[in-house]
Amino acid sequence: MLADLDPARALPRDAARATLVGRAWLPARQGPSPVVVRGGAVFDLARVAPTTSELLDLADPVRAVRGAADAERIGTIGELLANSDEAMRDASKPWLLAPNDLQAIKAAGVTFVSSMLERVIEEQARGDAAKAESVRGALAGILGEKLSVKPGSAEAERVKQALIAQKAWSQYLEVGIGPDAEIFTKAQPMSAVGTGADIGIHPQSSWNNPEPEIVLAVSSAGRVVGAALGNDVNLRDFEGRSALLLSKAKDNTGSCAIGPFVRLFDEHFGVDDVRRADLALRVAGPEGFMLEGSSSMSEISRDPLDLAAQAIGANHQYPDGFVLFLGTMFAPVKDRHGPGQGFTHVVGDVVTISTPSLGALVNRVKTSDTVARWTMGAVGLMRNLAQRGLLQGRST
Repeated sequence: MLADLDPARALPRDAARATLVGRAWLPARQGPSPVVVRGGAVFDLARVAPTTSELLDLADPVRAVRGAADAERIGTIGELLANSDEAMRDASKPWLLAPNDLQAIKAAGVTFVSSMLERVIEEQARGDAAKAESVRGALAGILGEKLSVKPGSAEAERVKQALIAQKAWSQYLEVGIGPDAEIFTKAQPMSAVGTGADIGIHPQSSWNNPEPEIVLAVSSAGRVVGAALGNDVNLRDFEGRSALLLSKAKDNTGSCAIGPFVRLFDEHFGVDDVRRADLALRVAGPEGFMLEGSSSMSEISRDPLDLAAQAIGANHQYPDGFVLFLGTMFAPVKDRHGPGQGFTHVVGDVVTISTPSLGALVNRVKTSDTVARWTMGAVGLMRNLAQRGLLQGRST
């Protein structure tokens, strides 16, 4: 079993007081249910709300979850975590899924200066990893080691004009320090994979990386109700060749991982905990390669609530709510296949993203054409819920 699927590592450090909701596949129901972790066990919340989209859209999801005293026990959290390892799964027993279902899956890009500069490097190198180091050195000479300005400010505009004059401006700098954040669709509703699942990189990609991020859970009214961990799997070569290939760089089978649970905002956890979270990343390769890094939310250029507000409003509605990746400051550059080649995944990598307040999200890397196919979309989910009698008598 993947080591980080152990409850001591997978759950928040203060799990005993955390309100953790997610989804589990229930073989006996031939479908998924929202679940809550309580006292070391996992309970079915389908009678409270048949989807996590509806659950997180309740006026007070914390109260609803805590009031579900008669929820059916599914198993221990240790049992479900262990069976979430796709390589060792017993399909006759429950396992964890991504905690979101019908919500739109959105992402904010270039929200950290360090990752913003790496996007510029990808662009300047035209997706060629071998050219990245020389481009990085040239940009450092222009921008310096630190670029710290408030996006959309007068100072940011002065930096923009100076860079334009030196012919060093980039579309990534525009969204990194300009007034408008980059908010894009990362993946389709229902397509995210959960902890323990295989994640996919495109088989034609030779330069790619994980992106450890915090993911906000947002209601249809735009209220941020909780947070989870996410891996915004990214193809640096595809996006570097052209920003118009962003969808191909970002949205492939198994390329979006979220989990292990959404931790709801309550008296013990809130947006300030998100703002000060430090994310750790570890990539353990099958050949013994090890990469470790971190991403500190205190260094984000735009506040998490500001990013959520840019994603929803008069011009953008999400009746099923949405989840929002907040971006990462981590862009690995450690050489793996030779000097100047930088980092890229290989099949068999085990990626662990963790922070004490949210636990750990762990996935194994394969190519997107060999991971488990995505087969249940919104129509399949509705059919399953109808067969289980979970849609009868519910308001629309």
